[in-house]
Amino acid sequence: MKKLSSHQEKFLRGKAHHLDPVVMVGKNGVTESLIKMVNDALNSHELIKVRFVEFKDRKKELSRELTKNSKSEIVGMIGHIAILYRQHPDEDKRKIELPSK
Repeated sequence: MKKLSSHQEKFLRGKAHHLDPVVMVGKNGVTESLIKMVNDALNSHELIKVRFVEFKDRKKELSRELTKNSKSEIVGMIGHIAILYRQHPDEDKRKIELPSK
């Protein structure tokens, strides 16, 4: 996936506004099962919110770790919530059409 432009990131943040967090980072931090949950959610929705219930002081670092392991991108951080995006590899299953640059 190509790097998102700032215009595309803004578009995705707007799309994410009404979404509820689907993944919670709790006392165990970033584990294999949490990464699997993020991957599953991204496969289903493409755009998700991740809430940091614990590790709020390390949310940026942990968000980068999540994006690295899930091959996604951080679209934004709002409070203790990270917004992640990964385009579905199958064109027929894509739910979000990104605007051109």
